[in-house]
Amino acid sequence: MHQTLLFRTVKEALPGPSWRALFDLHWPAYRAWYLAEGERERPGYLTCFNALRRHMPELLPTYRALCALAGGGDLAARFLSLYQPPPYITGCSQAVLARPGATVLARNYDYPPELCEGTILYSCWNGRGVIAVSDCLWGVLDGMNDSGLAVSLAFGGRKAVGDGFGAPVILRYLLECCDSVPQAAEVLARVPTHMAYNITLADAAGRYVTAMIAPDRRASIRRVPVATNHQKKIEWYAHALASETLIRERQLSILVDDAATDEARLVSALLAPPLFRHDYPRGLGTVYTAVYRPGRGEVSFHWPDASLELSFARFPEERLAVRYGAGGLAAR
Repeated sequence: MHQTLLFRTVKEALPGPSWRALFDLHWPAYRAWYLAEGERERPGYLTCFNALRRHMPELLPTYRALCALAGGGDLAARFLSLYQPPPYITGCSQAVLARPGATVLARNYDYPPELCEGTILYSCWNGRGVIAVSDCLWGVLDGMNDSGLAVSLAFGGRKAVGDGFGAPVILRYLLECCDSVPQAAEVLARVPTHMAYNITLADAAGRYVTAMIAPDRRASIRRVPVATNHQKKIEWYAHALASETLIRERQLSILVDDAATDEARLVSALLAPPLFRHDYPRGLGTVYTAVYRPGRGEVSFHWPDASLELSFARFPEERLAVRYGAGGLAAR
């Protein structure tokens, strides 16, 4: 069984026709997902709006603009708030390689390819340039801003679900409103999340942390350069075994602790087992590898036989089709 995902680079400073086209493309699938547990399970519009206003008010102008572009409907507005969305689970490995004069945040995104948007969006919604991989149409899986802050998320390996936001909109908030790791850490300590996630951050000054956030306990924010899919200890053994979270964590830790590891060596390791995974039938295969260089405003996306090199100075709009299967993948 093979699946093909079309990656798109999209440059649009303010929400407009390009974003509307993405909404039209993905909304039918997102609508079905959002209603999968029944509409009554999703919070009403005022609850969603008030949650955004309370916790992330700086996003409200963009949120209103996106809702209008989406047609002004109640259901789309509730979805776009990403407040108490349905639960979903990813894999992912992420690591910061901090070396004198250069800091790199690199990650593998492990998820069913057919559920990934494949959009790499360069926006300037609040006077700040942001390059990010899109999720839920304006959320962020990983990305960086032109102030030199880079972020990435991974599932935290816990079953707890509670009142809070989906992590992609929290990452959008970080990139829109924060200049540095200390500022972003303060946000992660106060904004509620609906599930457990590990958020790794790095900035142009070489600072980095991993924030382990969850709906049922306070955020743990530590100067840790590596994160996979558990928080401090294994709590969901079946997921830990299937995702090989401990094996991947150990591999990344060995790499970043070795003074001989440079960016090229780290990328090579991310593109090979056990970090690069081919378990697409179970939704745990690697969809892409991203490498952010916040000090230079550059990002590269990698597959075994292809790559994209982007930056705030150079961001061509192009497309790349990647074909996934149990035996490997190919790009064209």
